[in-house]
Amino acid sequence: MRTLFARASVPFLILATLLLARPGMAEAIEIQRVVSPGGIEAWLVEDHKNPIITLSASFAGGAAADPEGKEGLAVLTASLLDEGAGPYDSDAFRRKLEDMVIGLRFNARNDSFGASLQTLTENSDEAFDLLRLAMTEARFDAEPVERIRAQIVAGLKRNENRPQTIASRVWWRAAFPNHPYGRPSSGTVESAGRITTADMKAFAKRVLTRGSLKVGVVGDVTPERLGVLLDKTFGPLPENGAATPAVPAEPAAIGETFVVESPVPQSVVVFGHRGIPRDDPDRFAASILMEIMAGGFGSRLTNEIREKRGLTYGIYAYTLPLEDAQMIMGGVSTRNDKVAETVGLVREIWADMAQNGPTEEEVRDAKTYINGSFPMRLTSSRPIAGLLVSLQRDGRPIDYLDGRADRINAVTMTDLKRVAKRLFLTDELTFSVVGQPKGLTATAPAPESRS
Repeated sequence: MRTLFARASVPFLILATLLLARPGMAEAIEIQRVVSPGGIEAWLVEDHKNPIITLSASFAGGAAADPEGKEGLAVLTASLLDEGAGPYDSDAFRRKLEDMVIGLRFNARNDSFGASLQTLTENSDEAFDLLRLAMTEARFDAEPVERIRAQIVAGLKRNENRPQTIASRVWWRAAFPNHPYGRPSSGTVESAGRITTADMKAFAKRVLTRGSLKVGVVGDVTPERLGVLLDKTFGPLPENGAATPAVPAEPAAIGETFVVESPVPQSVVVFGHRGIPRDDPDRFAASILMEIMAGGFGSRLTNEIREKRGLTYGIYAYTLPLEDAQMIMGGVSTRNDKVAETVGLVREIWADMAQNGPTEEEVRDAKTYINGSFPMRLTSSRPIAGLLVSLQRDGRPIDYLDGRADRINAVTMTDLKRVAKRLFLTDELTFSVVGQPKGLTATAPAPESRS
């Protein structure tokens, strides 16, 4: 089977930005679908002006796949895959990476497990082979396992009494008491100690499979050459691993306020509720509304709570598209005697947007910013490779970026007012507060934050 590839042009603004960031780049940029002789697919942005290849890969299954009682397994596994593999112990493996100027790292998120690789073209055979070894023959030797475990435990101990950590864990445990999302993805001191080498080997075998693999590549490689590298690197992986049982993930806590008393001068507040699916037809309208609500300076939250009233140095909110749940999350810190006022304002601002929608000026400014800022995120190969993977993971077509600005601009005020009612669910806003908030009454007992 020969290597197959299809093309889709990247929007002009992205091209212009990349040309400015990387002088001498080719006049046209294309996303190509590459299918290796062995049937492994990748999306490629080919660029031969610099002798560098950047790869991003993603597998389904991350921290949410951790067994109960062994939270942090995905994170620990990700931290150890580049600490020795095949014939190379930890020191030898790291030395080969350094000597050949190869960047290799792994990461674990809630719903995915990722790998990234960056190498000079002349070292690509060795670089891709080290990636293969890390995925298929990781050693998990005793010394690096205990060293990395100790580093993670030290970080967990530092964070376990942080108000932000407690507030977040209380919120998620209350919202998803019977789902992995309700457990700490980074683990706890206790759970980190329970994880064995056998657990990590089993996790890698279960998650690192071709069946869930998504690959994005940017740089100095042809489709034909990439096809060969894909087969050599990912071909040895099993087709599928053990399936993770699906668990319903509808938020259980709706409209509650949880308070954890803590002797700190400022209270930390985490808030949120369910959002709309990532493949929803209203996603472009939702992105405009979220920019208006929480897009930094000039947004409604910042203007009303920071600029007008000086209640905080910063307040934020964002969409969080999880595999089993779509969420809108936010947070703010403020003086203990101002928490009740701040929480009340968040509710008021949320309700006003739901009831009345945005103004014409807000919409115009948000569309301009969204379309203008998007290319600025793609000024180097790493974010471009990551974007190629995200598009595949979200099920987007290869030409999804074409006309993106037009689709943003096509959203009407009627659309935005309708979607605002769907998006900003004031009655479902759930708050988790850590501190000594005056005048704020808890509506339910806070769940234990450390389990």
